[in-house]
Amino acid sequence: MESWLSPLYGAEGIRAVDRWAIEEQGVPESELMEAAGTALAEAVAELAPQGPVRIVCGKGNNGGDGLVAARRLGGMGFEVEALELFSDQLPEDFDAWIAGAGAVVDAIFGTGFSGTPREPATMAIDAINRCGVPVVACDIASGVDASTGEVAEVAVEADLTVSFHAAKIGHRIAPGKWHTGELRVAPIGIPAGAPGDAAAGTIEPAVLALAPRRGARSTKFSSGQVVVAGGSRGLTGAVRMSSLAAIRAGAGYATVAVPADLESIFELAQPEVMSIGCPGGDGCLAPASLKAVLRAFEPAAAGVLGPGMGRDPGSVELARDAVAAIEAPLVIDADGLNAFAGEVERLADRDAPTILTPHTGELGRLLGRPSAQIGAQRLASAREAARGTGAIVVLKGDDTIVTDGDRVAVNAISAPALATAGTGDVLSGIAAALLARGLDPFAAACAAVIAHARSGREAAARIGIAESVIASDVIESIPAGMAPGASVE
Repeated sequence: MESWLSPLYGAEGIRAVDRWAIEEQGVPESELMEAAGTALAEAVAELAPQGPVRIVCGKGNNGGDGLVAARRLGGMGFEVEALELFSDQLPEDFDAWIAGAGAVVDAIFGTGFSGTPREPATMAIDAINRCGVPVVACDIASGVDASTGEVAEVAVEADLTVSFHAAKIGHRIAPGKWHTGELRVAPIGIPAGAPGDAAAGTIEPAVLALAPRRGARSTKFSSGQVVVAGGSRGLTGAVRMSSLAAIRAGAGYATVAVPADLESIFELAQPEVMSIGCPGGDGCLAPASLKAVLRAFEPAAAGVLGPGMGRDPGSVELARDAVAAIEAPLVIDADGLNAFAGEVERLADRDAPTILTPHTGELGRLLGRPSAQIGAQRLASAREAARGTGAIVVLKGDDTIVTDGDRVAVNAISAPALATAGTGDVLSGIAAALLARGLDPFAAACAAVIAHARSGREAAARIGIAESVIASDVIESIPAGMAPGASVE
């Protein structure tokens, strides 16, 4: 795994770690359980619950951790009651049993869970979710698949999750992320050097240090040339934001290839960016624009295709022809992606590196399935698209996923300020700049994602409220977001 990724484990990987610690390092399983239960109890105690603690225990190690936590909390002076869910002690009225609790601990399922919960677990999960008091999950919220983040039907909505040894994929990828609450990772005595392979990683700011810096001999051309093709009547802002973001992210030179009858808008609005008017369409790029678009990309070190392009049939045809012919590394975004709706396999014909930056709806159109299905299976969908196209897929969201089909990286920096129009165009410009500066596509995509998230957080801090941030604010914050040593998390 890349040094700038922090490991995220799936169910099999963490099982391998446990086996290694117990069977090869001689750590007693009881010691691991004691440490896990103690960490869980300490987290509950920090909440200072005003009332008794109710602990719902399932089978296996997760339930065992819950029982240890019950004993530890009792020793701290808390009133505590543990219920073994899969036993004959199940109360007739589960809500009444929880009523009056100061906190509830979910120790029903562990990281080995997958599929759909069954009774009595579903009943218990529903009751926990309506209890109205702080809920602490043991290792992972019950009902969440630790390896994918998927939730089949119901899952505990935890306020705090105490994960043991390392974070799991299901903590970071939605919908599992939304059931995790605050995540704490507690060491439980597993020795360093465990061989279990992490299935994914969270992106760390260290990836930003990979981008080459300008030196005394640098020129605007050697610093990376980016071309952005797109724009249509009523959608000129997307190209402007993408190209300006590319310059802010370190590209030495940026050019926009836009409809000829709209070129004056770009000339007036953005003096830092060159423009090329592409003839052939009425306020949009069209098949007749292809030669001009391809000429614009000839000197490019990397480019972006799609921002503000629109869905006119002629623009769709232009996008398909241009993607096939452009020889530079390319970020495809927005309507550049929509041009391949239901025909995602056509993107596999490209020889040059390609980064796709869809949101859930765009990926749904690419794969020909409802966006709700993409949202429920984010990791699997992103991997499918990457394997089918040979591209790096950046599935946008608060849990943005970057994958080449095998490697998986996840953004763990929450940035609600990015939930506004135009910020996707900013991301595509940052990614193209990093490609143009020489990063390999996977690293460029990961660096762009974390720089984008950090820029969003910096913009919110500067403006004072996330809801007032607009895309241009994020562009202004790119210098802080790109700085490896800056503390904007």
